Amino acid sequence: VQLAESGGGSVQAGGSLSLSCTASGYSFRSCGMAWHRQAPGKEREMISTISASDSTNYADSVKGRFTISRDNAKITLYLQMNSLKTEDTAMYYCSACGEVYQSYWGQGTQVTVSS
Repeated sequence: VQLAESGGGSVQAGGSLSLSCTASGYSFRSCGMAWHRQAPGKEREMISTISASDSTNYADSVKGRFTISRDNAKITLYLQMNSLKTEDTAMYYCSACGEVYQSYWGQGTQVTVSS
């Protein structure tokens, strides 16, 4: 069972990035999935979730700027990030399944937002 994030990179404040999380080895169609991030020196933060029925939730820090979605046919989770801020700089992780959508984890992808 693997989750693999991609799409991270460097962008200027106000810009956009789109992250992907591709699943393999398991069907995640019946699982909730989530995006998290961890900035240097800070605790990991769950920033968005999407249930198996596509119900979404967002942390206040990203609400209105980030959009989570999933493509079950392609077994991919997405995070569209707009209006990026320097404080969005972090390692971003996806996770899936379990009661709190954290049974499986990806390795992370770095997002750096410069002013």
